[in-house]
Amino acid sequence: MRNIFITAYDLARLQDLVQARSGRPGRDRDSVDRLDHLLVHAHVVHPTEIPCNVVTMNSTVRLCDLDQGREDAFTVAFPSEADIAMGAVSVLAPMGTAILGGKVGDAIEWDVPGGLKRWRIQEILYQPEAAGHYHL
Repeated sequence: MRNIFITAYDLARLQDLVQARSGRPGRDRDSVDRLDHLLVHAHVVHPTEIPCNVVTMNSTVRLCDLDQGREDAFTVAFPSEADIAMGAVSVLAPMGTAILGGKVGDAIEWDVPGGLKRWRIQEILYQPEAAGHYHL
């Protein structure tokens, strides 16, 4: 079990999301459960206390595929703002849940229908808290 840092603002919004989706059948059920488990064990901090190397909601990160060596940038988004064509991945998608709370240099893994995906967080290109954008 990994422990993550999260702001109280993001925690409240993510808990609302989990509560709204809990108990509903659907393909994101496992992701909702994973996110809920992650939030229960999170270290809640003030937005100014989030380290700048931690992936938070609405952060844009550069990831390196450890199996293929390619790099891509993704933004962790709420489901209503997710658009994979634009690089915005839902926090409820396996990738979104996996990278939330990760740190630069962390290797992360998640299951997809085609098998296990392995990526490394190379860089945080934008983190709202580091930019002083505390309510995104």
